Amino acid sequence: MVLPILVCTPCHNADMRPISHPEPSQITLAEVLYALGDPVRLKIVKTIAQKGEQACRSCGGEDIAKSTLSHHFKILREAGVIHTQKVGTQHLNSLRTADLEARFPGVLAAVLAAAGDVEVCEG
Repeated sequence: MVLPILVCTPCHNADMRPISHPEPSQITLAEVLYALGDPVRLKIVKTIAQKGEQACRSCGGEDIAKSTLSHHFKILREAGVIHTQKVGTQHLNSLRTADLEARFPGVLAAVLAAAGDVEVCEG
């Protein structure tokens, strides 16, 4: 079964590839928990939760390859945990807190509270 995808189309550059995000109704608990189950992705989400919108590179430090970091952001985006928008040469990421809270009340807060010992990204 093919699910429709919400596409954020850039308004300032017509030849940029659009970044796709699932509709709120397509976000599943299994995918959200899978995405949050990885320590690197959990660190990214905790950083965004504490610091607000973040560029991809500021959430990974120098110890993670750019391709690996891109993969982690893709998993978070496709699970519906984050929203990514391209601004200039950067991809800025924010949590989809309202969408997650509407679908699964308290889940994001519970996961972040349980991740108390996870350090946030520097940068």
